[in-house]
Amino acid sequence: MKSFIDKHKNLMLIAGLSLAVLLGMGLGYVFFKPTNHATKETHTDHIHEVSADETIWTCSMHPQIRQNEPGDCPICGMDLIPLEENTSSDPLVLEMTPEAVKLAQIETSILGATDTSQRILMLSGKIQEDERLASSQVAHIPGRIEKLFISFKGEYVRRGQRIARLYSPELITAQQELIQAIKLKERNPGLYTSARQKLLYWKLTEEQINRIEKSGSIEETFDIYADASGAVTERRVTVGDYVRQGGILFELINLNKVWVLFDAYEEDLAQIAVGDQIRFTTPSVPGETFNTRITFIDPLIDPQTRVASIRGEIANPGLRLKPEMFVRGILASPLEQSGQLLVPKSAVLWTGQRSVVYLKVQGQNVPSFRYQEVELGERIGSAYAVRNGLQAGDEVVTYGSFTIDAAAQLNNQQSMMNRLLNHSEETETDLPNYATLTPVEFQKQLASVVEDYLSLKDALVASDQTQAKAVAHQLQASLQKIDMKLIQGEVHEYWMPKARALNDHAVVLTQAEDLSIQREQFSFLSTTLIEVVQVMGVQGIQLFVQNCPMALENEGADWLSLQEEIRNPYFGNMMLTCGSVVQELPATRTHPNSIQNHQH
Repeated sequence: MKSFIDKHKNLMLIAGLSLAVLLGMGLGYVFFKPTNHATKETHTDHIHEVSADETIWTCSMHPQIRQNEPGDCPICGMDLIPLEENTSSDPLVLEMTPEAVKLAQIETSILGATDTSQRILMLSGKIQEDERLASSQVAHIPGRIEKLFISFKGEYVRRGQRIARLYSPELITAQQELIQAIKLKERNPGLYTSARQKLLYWKLTEEQINRIEKSGSIEETFDIYADASGAVTERRVTVGDYVRQGGILFELINLNKVWVLFDAYEEDLAQIAVGDQIRFTTPSVPGETFNTRITFIDPLIDPQTRVASIRGEIANPGLRLKPEMFVRGILASPLEQSGQLLVPKSAVLWTGQRSVVYLKVQGQNVPSFRYQEVELGERIGSAYAVRNGLQAGDEVVTYGSFTIDAAAQLNNQQSMMNRLLNHSEETETDLPNYATLTPVEFQKQLASVVEDYLSLKDALVASDQTQAKAVAHQLQASLQKIDMKLIQGEVHEYWMPKARALNDHAVVLTQAEDLSIQREQFSFLSTTLIEVVQVMGVQGIQLFVQNCPMALENEGADWLSLQEEIRNPYFGNMMLTCGSVVQELPATRTHPNSIQNHQH
């Protein structure tokens, strides 16, 4: 059920993003201010002049496509739409007209330090029976079922209640022994005590035994009484069945106390501890709030849903709480520090490891919004704690962020889906350059790893899980052949953790039985290998870093390719050409064994 809900959420997210892009297209066409000067537009090998009066046509999903006449996008086939350029000289700032802001229903709020001293965690779960209160009602004497007084699943049984009637030849014999022992009671009291005790072992009551002694006659059938209270969860016998001593008649569960099981995502577990109080409600008992305390946290994470079960216990007088009822809980726990800055969840756009918000630029003649990457902490109710990138007093867009981002993408500006600016900044400033310190022979060996990586990429483009596993084995072997003695000092220190990471992801790829897991590991492998190629260089290969912003459930992912042409390994034929080139990695040196013939 959760898997279905997750897939439904993903589809809704993609649908919402598409609507936002379409709305951004309309806003860009109607309301963005035109430029008054000629610009030069470039697409692949075609360069043409665009005059101030000439309309530029672009693709809503691939804004790098620019041409001076309408038509279809050469990448995805969508109809091209008119584009008006943004007047701001800052690539991070998007200007809009007041009419566009009103049409998009953009809302903003000013951030301030929160005064709350608690974090609120919303949990969902259900009622379950307490497994410790389960019991089996058995027959203490062998015999044939003559009558059942409890006959259907769900019927509630109370301790001492009559539940069945048996005919037992063994019990008839035991009664005869008791009647004979009564006659010899004065001469052999031990025989009498033994005969009476035998009936007690078979769970006959004192009242039943006294009745036999008083009447002196044998009873052919006897009633069986419940040993415990509970609801019948399973009936094991029917009338006419013969049961052995100890045979199970019914399975029972006592519902006077029940468990409340909540699902906690792994990122929320740090906020949860045994003893924490949870207030919860259920639609089945409207208007009432229940309280429980956490008594157990499952030590294992479900590999499919990525949640751990946390358990509370609660008394259930009147049996109002029934197993499988859905519940919604609220867990309130103290914050590490009060007064920290929070940003609403609705303001945040997620793309891979980055979190993005749009800030309203103050003091502008026209409404302007700045693209801002932020570092977020834990989730606190309907907001996130801010670690870096925002400060109190900032005015953030809380509604309409997708519309602004779509419009920024259409203007080829920095946006959640247009990562061109980010890549150039990160690769030029954040990474060391060891290409000149890395021996040519090592770069040749690294080229073999890249060759296997490209074959792995091709297998994922073809959605061939078996081939992907086989090539991952080859990649792992190529990594083992690299001579680490060729590099020394800081280059060697840099390579060692990268080699381990590459090997670990390759191992998982060889073991994964699901194509989605292979693609996820391929994204991790790609991130590491791209950095290694940038830092250490590779012999004779010119590579392109390409990105699909919709990969891995809209988190976005990169990969390496020999060609500019997009062949998406994260979707295969479903979205084969979705993506764009975000960086070019030139060959470090040329040698005769450079990689050739990879066409995808």
